[in-house]
Amino acid sequence: MTRNSSIGSWEGGNWNRVFVGVEGAPNNTWPAQPTTVIDKTPVVREKPFLTYTESGDYAVFVPELLKETSGPSWINRDEKGELISIADFHIAFPDKDNSTSINQALAGGKHILFTPGIYDLDETLTIKKPNTVILGIGLPTLIPQNGEIAVATHDVPGVKLAGFMVDAGPDLSPSLIQIGTEDSDEDFSANPISLHDIYCRVGGAVVGQAETTVTINSNYVIGDHFWLWRADHGTGTEWMDGQNKHGLVVNGDHVTIYGLFNEHFQGYQTLWKGEYGRTYFYQSEIPYSPPSLEVWNDNGKPGYASYKVAESVENHNSYGLGIYSFFRGEPTVSNNVRLENAMEVPDNSGIVITHISTFAGLNGGINHSINGSGESTEVGELKLYDGFKGKE
Repeated sequence: MTRNSSIGSWEGGNWNRVFVGVEGAPNNTWPAQPTTVIDKTPVVREKPFLTYTESGDYAVFVPELLKETSGPSWINRDEKGELISIADFHIAFPDKDNSTSINQALAGGKHILFTPGIYDLDETLTIKKPNTVILGIGLPTLIPQNGEIAVATHDVPGVKLAGFMVDAGPDLSPSLIQIGTEDSDEDFSANPISLHDIYCRVGGAVVGQAETTVTINSNYVIGDHFWLWRADHGTGTEWMDGQNKHGLVVNGDHVTIYGLFNEHFQGYQTLWKGEYGRTYFYQSEIPYSPPSLEVWNDNGKPGYASYKVAESVENHNSYGLGIYSFFRGEPTVSNNVRLENAMEVPDNSGIVITHISTFAGLNGGINHSINGSGESTEVGELKLYDGFKGKE
């Protein structure tokens, strides 16, 4: 996934690759090569970052919202945005802070800067103030306890979350990150909520449980690189170790995500219920070790589609999807697990899916790319499918 860059040339690559708003991007050679090129990035806010000012003070710079762009926003010109004094931040340390101190800072109107370390949270960190910035440096890790959500926002504009990981805790959380409340319905197109370099993990380091890792209820949210992972190695990886249904659930409208990496969950990796959603680049390995199709099936269909757009949705676009299987079960009659559809969408005229690549490794395979269409992908094969356009 390459976005808003300027490159001299590009060579090589085996599987799915996507260029959005990239000056010097290679030619769109699909299906000779699995390359997808989108000339302009429709809407984006670059990630906030810690900086050192000319006056000798630390601050956090928040780039402005941009639309219909190509190339970097900062080369040969001053980048527009807001410079926030470090004095407006509560600087959190894992040996000093807890849920109470961080929530008190948020209630007092402070932004939060997480320093590196592990933060056990026995209460949800709740963001109520518009334009709040939550920034992590050194990949700080938040672990909710007692089945809590780690971070939740009210339905308010301009919140920015960036640069941290959430590990699922020992008790089942409904979500690890929740954006907006269930009744969210505001128009934030002029000042959207944005999430940047967000990592969520279920298992791997600690045994964890989460129904979903990221739930987006608000409208006009921008996601700029998500890595959502149910562990395939490390601690808590066995099928029955925890309930881990979805990586991402989108209920809000006009949600746009660039670089969605979403892997190994036990149900749909991505479940999209909102209207006018857009995804640019999707990377997903479905779970490695479902014990059998008797356990892992969607109302009788083998497995759960990686990317599921709900039947009620009228409009959805996605570009450059790579969906792969690496089933580890012994290839016997009783445990030769397969996936029926890599992707499932409603057959409506506003549904447009561009470029799906599927690969199968080890055992089993994928029967179809989307909605029963596309060649079966067997072990060792990469298959490319042009896409899908719903009926007029």
